Amino acid sequence: MGEKITVSLIKADVGSVPGHVVVPDEIKKVAEAFLEEKKQNGDIIDYRVLNVGDDLELIMTHREGVDSEKIHGIAWETFELATKRAKELKLYGAGQDLLKEAFSGNIRGLGPGVAEMEFTERGAEPLLAFMMDKTEPGAFNLPIFRIFADPFNTAGLVIDPSLHNGFVFEIWDIVEHKRVFMNSPEEMYDILALIGGKSRFVIKRIFPKEGSKLPADEPVATVSTEKLFQIAGEYVGKDDPVALVRAQSGLPAVGEVLEPFAFPHLVSGWMRGSHNGPIMPVPFHYAKCTRFDGPPRVIGAGFQICNGKLVGPVDLFDDPAFDYTRQKAAEIAEYMRRHGPFEPHRLPHEDMEYTTLPKVLDKLKDRFEDV
Repeated sequence: MGEKITVSLIKADVGSVPGHVVVPDEIKKVAEAFLEEKKQNGDIIDYRVLNVGDDLELIMTHREGVDSEKIHGIAWETFELATKRAKELKLYGAGQDLLKEAFSGNIRGLGPGVAEMEFTERGAEPLLAFMMDKTEPGAFNLPIFRIFADPFNTAGLVIDPSLHNGFVFEIWDIVEHKRVFMNSPEEMYDILALIGGKSRFVIKRIFPKEGSKLPADEPVATVSTEKLFQIAGEYVGKDDPVALVRAQSGLPAVGEVLEPFAFPHLVSGWMRGSHNGPIMPVPFHYAKCTRFDGPPRVIGAGFQICNGKLVGPVDLFDDPAFDYTRQKAAEIAEYMRRHGPFEPHRLPHEDMEYTTLPKVLDKLKDRFEDV
């Protein structure tokens, strides 16, 4: 075991072209130039700048721990510089996710999404970063559950003694702002009772159990759970979550981590954050949402971590093995689109509360009469 390392994956929509489709290279270069400066002066160990759709993704390694004011400040400043350039280019949604005017020590609650974890670097440390566009944090519930709790997905849960005891799930109620820790497989049905309601109950982190070959207090997966409408008080775009998952040596293998994404399950978001559709796993070059501003996308970036440095990324879904999934997602997208404004393509009424629909209903409220 090596020193403790922190990986911070922080994202924001700072502007795209055209509309909500894709972050232009010019904006990514602004971010890369600033982070390179921070790497050279020793503030961070390493970084990568990626994008999925209209979201700018910053992956940074450092030894400052989670929720570091210094690291969050670097991310905020990066997004501000990118926003400044986006405004000069009159890009769409420039600075869209920077919902507060000033940085106050922690980027959480300001708009950007955050997934970060501190852990002891192993002799070989595979790390997978997943980034989604046009959907919500609960979109990770199904794949994360399958990775760490479903024996039909993860063979290691059955045949590898180091995984056999299962994992601890940290689940957040993002409406009541509470959390619960639950054990799998013992409480599997209770876990599913919660996380099946993905718009409210969201998997935040996964931990090894006591007795595992890994420290029980160091997470092995983490998901961003920021809800933009709760910060802004109104619809300002979908949350577009990100996740970090460690793999191998007492954890699910890389192939077991990727396997759940071979099923394009239905998630909410898509056009105007108001529709259900399939999540499509795509290579980096397909990470642009066009059809009806979608369908929702996920990219996977694979790394090995070496003394805090990032070896990679490998474009994990750039593989013909996922072609069938993409075709199935296209078929599901076609089927859902044929519903037009009807549920279940459009979200149920309670989930539309923070979209622009209430403004339509407000216009009609005086015309309703008792029956």
